[in-house]
Amino acid sequence: MNNLENLVSTRELQAIDARHHIHPFTDTAYLNKVGAKVIVRGDGIFLFDNEGNKYLDAMSGLWCVNIGYGRHELAEVAQKQMSNLAYYNTFFGTTHPPAIRLSEKLASLTPPNLNKVFFCSSGSEANDTNIRLVRHYWSSLGKPDKNIILSRKNAYHGSSMGSASLGGMHSMHVQGGMPIPDILHVNQPYWYGEAGELSEEEFGRTRAKELEEKICSIGVDRIAAFIAEPIQGAGGVIIPPKSYWPEVSRICKEYGVLLIADEVICGFGRTGKWFGSDSFKIQPDLMTVAKGLSSGYQPIGGSIVSDKIASVLEDFGGEFCHGYTYSGHPVAAAVALENLRVIEKEGLITKVEKDTGPYLASRWQELSQHPMVGQARVFGMLGALELSPDPDSRASFEAPEGTVGLITREICIDNGLIMRHVGDKMIISPPLMISREQIDSLINLAWLSLEKSHQEIVSRGLMKIGERRAE
Repeated sequence: MNNLENLVSTRELQAIDARHHIHPFTDTAYLNKVGAKVIVRGDGIFLFDNEGNKYLDAMSGLWCVNIGYGRHELAEVAQKQMSNLAYYNTFFGTTHPPAIRLSEKLASLTPPNLNKVFFCSSGSEANDTNIRLVRHYWSSLGKPDKNIILSRKNAYHGSSMGSASLGGMHSMHVQGGMPIPDILHVNQPYWYGEAGELSEEEFGRTRAKELEEKICSIGVDRIAAFIAEPIQGAGGVIIPPKSYWPEVSRICKEYGVLLIADEVICGFGRTGKWFGSDSFKIQPDLMTVAKGLSSGYQPIGGSIVSDKIASVLEDFGGEFCHGYTYSGHPVAAAVALENLRVIEKEGLITKVEKDTGPYLASRWQELSQHPMVGQARVFGMLGALELSPDPDSRASFEAPEGTVGLITREICIDNGLIMRHVGDKMIISPPLMISREQIDSLINLAWLSLEKSHQEIVSRGLMKIGERRAE
């Protein structure tokens, strides 16, 4: 049967999915054994599967559904744009009103020095673009050897060859021959897991100092740029110490290293400001955007380029031989514009900054009282729980990393709560339009899930202490 709507059996849907669909970041054999969950509808912060089960989506899909599900305004804009101009490219000296208006809007929202946008369809494509932009910029200035890009271990910048190389995740690098040449990594500002006895302030300066030492050891004439997320998302919601970003900004400026802020997760209100760069007072030369740009309603991303870089490319670079079929896609751009209009009209960023963000922070901290939680950290609409068998010493579990996290995630889903696990960290990124009452529901479900997980882990004999990180 070709019409899936006629297949009322979950088992039939799962069987077809297993036969024909390769899922991203998935153990295919395991998924085919247990069967995929079939999601059919979204409304606000909730998702519904084909069997009628309801889930509070504390992850906003993949960090992206900022305005919530089921917004008819965006569907109507998409329909209208499809009727007028469903597609045309921005190659060959052409453009169209949605791309023009969206680029103008983004320039008005970003820091004053960022006024040009190169559009694409995802954060991965945008960070691949950044590699090309940075190297073309320095080559145009007569410095082709200034081509090494520094990033951080455990960073996530996408999953294409270029963007995954920028990221610092070992599990990705061992598959497919990454990182590509001239991309190197320094340590992350992960105080909870890596600081030992250092205070947060000392640790932040120490990790920034490692960046400076790397630049000096390789040579300023070789280092083109440093890329980093204001808050590391997929790495486990790693919120840097307050001392970290001021030092990193100083170092990049002092040594003439371009600074790329990857705002794919932090951008468009998630930190209580338009961008994480605003929250941490970062002045980037390039900014990567995607996800919340359209709240996931259409695939769109971009590299927002500083005047300094744009002027060199325009004056000395000649043709920039780079682009994508869907760069500035008219439907995606129109939907993104409507998404930004909704964010502004409903005051969602101010709401996160002054109301629901502080409320989530206070309620989230209550979870730190659970005997299996070593730290509950939060910034705006981003949060993480560090699971530990001995919270006082920030100890890891003796079991392989991620064992406890996966058990907890599955229990969360059974309880109607979508949280993600990164190793033995449980993380959230709820829609910006979440209410106080819905935050209460989120916390109650999280506590219930922690309780059930704790019971399950004790029954399996997994509450054994591994490495103690605070010693």
